[in-house]
Amino acid sequence: MSALGASESEFRAVWCAVVARVEALSAAQRDRWPLWTPVLFGAGIAAYFSLRFEPSPWWAASALACSLGAAWACRHAVFARALFVALALACAGFLVAQLQTHRVAAPVLVKPIKAVMVTGQVVQLERALKGPRVILDNPVVRRLVPAATPDRIRLRLRRGDEVGVGDRISVLARLSPPPAPAMPGAYDFQRRAWFSRIGAVGFALGHVKPVDEVSGGGGVVTAAIKLATLRQAMADRIRGALPGESGAIAAALIVGDRSGIPEDTVQALRDSGLAHLLAISGLHLGLVATILFFGVRFLLASCEPIALRLPIKKIAAMAALVGAFIYLLLAGATVPTQRAFIMTGIVLFAVLVDRTALSLRLVAWAAMIVLVLSPDVLLSASFQMSFAAVVALVAVYEALREPLRDWLRGGGPGRKLSFYFAGVAISTIVAGAATGLIALHHFGRITQFGLVANLAAVPIASFWIMPWGVLGAALMPFGLEKVALVPMGWGIEWIVAVARTVAGWPGAVATLPVLPAAGLVSIVLGGLWLCLWQDRVRLLGCLGIIGGLLAIPLTDRPDILITGNGKLMAVRLADGALGLSSGKTERFASKIWMERDGQTTPRLWDAAQGTAAPVACDGLGCVYRHAGRHIAFIKDARAFVDDCRQGWIVISSVPARRACRGAALTIDRFDLWRHGAHAIWIGKDAVTVKSVRADRGDRPWTARRP
Repeated sequence: MSALGASESEFRAVWCAVVARVEALSAAQRDRWPLWTPVLFGAGIAAYFSLRFEPSPWWAASALACSLGAAWACRHAVFARALFVALALACAGFLVAQLQTHRVAAPVLVKPIKAVMVTGQVVQLERALKGPRVILDNPVVRRLVPAATPDRIRLRLRRGDEVGVGDRISVLARLSPPPAPAMPGAYDFQRRAWFSRIGAVGFALGHVKPVDEVSGGGGVVTAAIKLATLRQAMADRIRGALPGESGAIAAALIVGDRSGIPEDTVQALRDSGLAHLLAISGLHLGLVATILFFGVRFLLASCEPIALRLPIKKIAAMAALVGAFIYLLLAGATVPTQRAFIMTGIVLFAVLVDRTALSLRLVAWAAMIVLVLSPDVLLSASFQMSFAAVVALVAVYEALREPLRDWLRGGGPGRKLSFYFAGVAISTIVAGAATGLIALHHFGRITQFGLVANLAAVPIASFWIMPWGVLGAALMPFGLEKVALVPMGWGIEWIVAVARTVAGWPGAVATLPVLPAAGLVSIVLGGLWLCLWQDRVRLLGCLGIIGGLLAIPLTDRPDILITGNGKLMAVRLADGALGLSSGKTERFASKIWMERDGQTTPRLWDAAQGTAAPVACDGLGCVYRHAGRHIAFIKDARAFVDDCRQGWIVISSVPARRACRGAALTIDRFDLWRHGAHAIWIGKDAVTVKSVRADRGDRPWTARRP
């Protein structure tokens, strides 16, 4: 007993020492605790979306109340109070996400409709070579009662149809529910559509007609439609003054309309690491605010009576704030633009009240505001990459502030110029590393020469393109926008040339299998620890980043994939690549499969580049041999007799019902219809099957089928 008591005492002593050490480290970082507020709030949001069922709203509300009560009870114990406050923030994020889910609830189309007349008002418009894509608000669908009619419908119109934002149109269209993910774990468009209140998607079967010709009615003109109409008119004016891809890119930079940019140009910008120049984010909005601030301040300072009597710095800050807000509206208020405007607005407000804004606290405030307003954006690549880049950049420059200031002090123009290019290089490396890790999860791609491309392109965008763009927007009311847009086009041509050159270099893009969600969480937490913590303890965040990257080679990729309609299948070939059953059908799904598997080009399973294909086919179906197992792909019911008798795994694109009792595993047309796309892992001792429905569970945005 004495030995047991001594061991227990030693354990308590060690435990108390560990707790004391943790409390000491936490106390030393007390001024950094507020920076973790959006992280904890976001953790609650992530926990809500990770569930496979819809919980009762009282769960989060009760947990939040209990956490706050416990924090109050422990108000004199700093460490315990901090833990309960952290739990309360997570519960608040969970609750806000759930409330937002139910707030945006709207009818969703239950089953496809082959041909039906749809009437609605165009509230969003994207122009493309295949035909404009529109979102119709408050639609009327002939075969649906109002209670079952979606609030919004997204349609692809036919080529040649000319419509504008605010028009009320009628068109014969084919409708279907928003599509489910192409495979378990892939991008969930259904969830995005739910939060955008889009309840159906489809394409036009005929040309559109103005609703006035049909019923004599008109659409409702709201402030949002007026703003969208203004953006469309400005985009048309820009493309009219600057034809071709330069005008399309100029429209993207000024009003956020990227619909007219050729796909090969967009791909070149992505492959060269310059795609961020197309997204109106911190760079663009910050440049607009800077140009307006110094421009207005210079003009006011040029007038001696005004300069002597008025606070011209504050007036310039107010003008820059108003201009940034207008730019936010014209750009469509995307997530990166919201984040940039909030941060810019806080900086300018600090100038107005003679305060200094704290950088990382600025980012934390911006993240909290965005997450409270739209908690679902936490799962988007735009939010994750935008804030990852900003947090990493602010943290790095916070650490390098004093060394860079000492190096710059007393230097001449040459040193200042080299300082700028060094800043561009550091920013490119840091932002590229931060966003590249996130891109591994969403796209499975890494650009190799982004540093070179950004060094050649960012200075032109900063000092040439954006100033001319601001001037062009200012001259547009006078019809003189071409004076500024033509020089702007010269800079755009330079950036496109750089993008095409760098993208054409061998090895410009490295493709890898996508980073699993668990790996992304590990990397994000490790990166946040590295950026938000101080002292040498921050280096522990590297372990999280390394652990997340190790998830890529350790992840077991599926051996078989089947789409939800059974029209496309893929199997693992002998060399490890995926082989498709067809190269003509379900191209979107095949693109997602290839992207998530780290392949650049599709391959067919019956033409494995000269090697013996592991699939044998006849008129009734195909047989796939893998790891000593035989898997039958059936497309004709007559194949059930032979294939089911062998005890194989059977995947059937026709209903099997009770015709295939002999197989160890059967997935038929009804299983695919009810549960969506399937992924299968074939091991030596077991077969693992995962469907889209099992992966997502039963949530408000998932389609429910009997």
